[in-house]
Amino acid sequence: MQIRKLIVSQRSTLTHRKPLSNFHLESKQWLSSFTEEPELEGFIQFIDSLINYEKSGVPKDAGTDSDDGFDLGRMKRLMTRLGNPLSKFKSVHIAGTKGKGSTAAYLSNILRSEGYSVGCYTSPHMLSIRERMSVGKMGKPVSSNALNCLFHSIKRSLNEAIVRENGCLSHFEVLTAVAFALFAQENVDIAIIEAGLGGARDATNVISSSELDASIVTTIGEEHLAALGGSLESIAMAKAGIIKHGRPVILGGPFLPHIDRILRDRASSMLSPIVSASDARVRTSIKGIGMFKGRPSQSCDLVIELDHGSQSDGESRTDLLGLAWRIHSCQEEANF
Repeated sequence: MQIRKLIVSQRSTLTHRKPLSNFHLESKQWLSSFTEEPELEGFIQFIDSLINYEKSGVPKDAGTDSDDGFDLGRMKRLMTRLGNPLSKFKSVHIAGTKGKGSTAAYLSNILRSEGYSVGCYTSPHMLSIRERMSVGKMGKPVSSNALNCLFHSIKRSLNEAIVRENGCLSHFEVLTAVAFALFAQENVDIAIIEAGLGGARDATNVISSSELDASIVTTIGEEHLAALGGSLESIAMAKAGIIKHGRPVILGGPFLPHIDRILRDRASSMLSPIVSASDARVRTSIKGIGMFKGRPSQSCDLVIELDHGSQSDGESRTDLLGLAWRIHSCQEEANF
């Protein structure tokens, strides 16, 4: 039987350190490339006319799997209206209080390095709405032209859906739908999807078991308490809502024992195999900050002990600020 080992390997960018002032200048120049182009003015005006809970704040208990939670029926009906784009590719769904964006980045780039065409959807953005969606084998944000063309091709369907839902479709729901439609249009092999809030009632949680490769819960912490039920336990239950029947779930952590039990009970009820990233055989250490290929980046060492004493180790790098990432990986075959 064979297993594949992904060996993340890159040399540190900090061998030749640059003055901090240069780092700040290069970072500023890099960030300035992410601006909203006039071509997207119509799209931006359209989505800005919708309810934006990222700006106004999320209603109490809106992220819980209860009568007060967001109505996932809206998203399901919108997916149907757009031709069920999620059925065109497999997805990995990520929830968690911290670490969702970096996890999405690492996974996306590892898969791209293996030759897959990958769609990645994250939120929020800093400078341009395009930051939320990357497509293809290069991992670049969707181009203004591609996003604008897609918007105009589905604008009528979006308007019909907004009327059908009595204006209740939100900014995030429509953006999520646009991302799914984009990935289907671009024929990606797999999409890495970051949940926006919680999981159970998040707009991204319309991925069915048959469309899901795996779900990931990174960490559980006390953020968005009011929106997610008011306790650490209710937050864990909300995020565990992305675990789907028969599909593997990767647990980050480490979690408090009773929180770990909530996640594992959900996985057990869904007959979902569990992989624990907080296993003692997985070790990481954060290193320094520097510039890599014109981008601010941070590197870390990663060691994963595999079965029968074999080991995968190396150094990985992720660019800062949650905008773009680069990782170089290679693979090795091991027999056991």
